[in-house]
Amino acid sequence: MSDEQAHDSHGQSPAAWTAVIIMMIGVVIGAVAVLIGNWPLFWIGFVGLVVVGAIVGKAMGMMGYGAKQAEHVK
Repeated sequence: MSDEQAHDSHGQSPAAWTAVIIMMIGVVIGAVAVLIGNWPLFWIGFVGLVVVGAIVGKAMGMMGYGAKQAEHVK
């Protein structure tokens, strides 16, 4: 058996971290907005930032900041 194994990074990349941080900020803003009853802030914070986070993560991945593809070991 070979000591070399394919390793899956589970999304541990700058693109994934940035996307998740942006989305988490949006969720916190959305939760606070619901608690205070401010629906425009909910839509901007929660829905808007979650979409922005997904777009930023995808764009960073396409620029080379995403997880590298694992090479298959024979």
